[in-house]
Amino acid sequence: MNINNISINNFRNLKNILIKPCDAVNVIYGENAQGKTNFIEAVWLFTGAKSFRGARDSELVSSSETVATLKTNFFLDKRNQTCEIKIEKNRTAVLNGIPLQSVSQLAGNICAIIFSPSDLNLITEGPNVRRKFLDTAICQLYPAYIDKLKVYNRALAQRNFVLKDLRYHSELSGLVEVFENNIATVGAEIIRYRNRYVERLSEFVPIIYGGFTGGKENLKIEYISNGSPDSETFRQSLKNARKDDIITLSTSIGPHRDNVEIKINDMSIRIFGSQGQKRSAALSLKLSEAEVIKLITKQQPIALLDDVMSELDPGRQNYILNNINNRQVFITCCDPSNIKNLVGGKIFKMQDGILLNE
Repeated sequence: MNINNISINNFRNLKNILIKPCDAVNVIYGENAQGKTNFIEAVWLFTGAKSFRGARDSELVSSSETVATLKTNFFLDKRNQTCEIKIEKNRTAVLNGIPLQSVSQLAGNICAIIFSPSDLNLITEGPNVRRKFLDTAICQLYPAYIDKLKVYNRALAQRNFVLKDLRYHSELSGLVEVFENNIATVGAEIIRYRNRYVERLSEFVPIIYGGFTGGKENLKIEYISNGSPDSETFRQSLKNARKDDIITLSTSIGPHRDNVEIKINDMSIRIFGSQGQKRSAALSLKLSEAEVIKLITKQQPIALLDDVMSELDPGRQNYILNNINNRQVFITCCDPSNIKNLVGGKIFKMQDGILLNE
């Protein structure tokens, strides 16, 4: 799929923008606080998701206005289609002239992946960030997974709550077993989903990262779980851990404790990687996410890459500009010298919320 044009009015500091991007790489450059990230955020909203910056809808409207409008014409399923989003206190959407009950119904039409500087946390922060990455990606592909997470988290909270009283009231052991059965049944499913997803990511991560490094470095990811994809084995593990869990008042077994190990040349990239290597690794995960989406949905998602060139050497910058092929890409950067090697594509300058075609 590709976006043919985008119109943006009164969105944050953006006013009266009309852009006709190319089907390949589109670079938006300009100094800080000019509106580059705002543009990326506006495009992302067409996926039906919330702001990737965590903003409330009301915060997206220009301070001097009451309504913001986003419009796009895009090509999907062998035909041109239209989408309009209106933002007041909340967002509403119209797809091909038909009002939608919820903006989330846009999901699956305009499909995209996004990289922002905060995604470096995938490499530098703890396991909870990588678990969230997996769960968010899986939910986009398999909506039923959302309910499984809800069921699991509810059963987990119930078991932890009862553990507080179990040492004094042994008669509650039967209730704990009920919650453990729920945790084991749904938890095993979650582990199976995550395992399959990481296996698919692993098909692409080494290839994409190898492109960044010219094949000189190898990146591997591995899903690490202390639970089991077999519910009966999982249930027994919970039972065996119950005595210790009563002491800590927490559940020590399950996908809420799992991690994704990321290694460069068989060494932890979190500990030993340079800033450029970490950024390249985070980008590789995101671009691999796009490949998995294409593999499963047969739709090539748009790549939105915000402030992507920082801390990358010229070779890695060149790979981003000229080797992310067969998809539409939007890249933002501050320094115009970073894009001098762009072959083909389009370049735009963002200044005071105005986008200029160069």
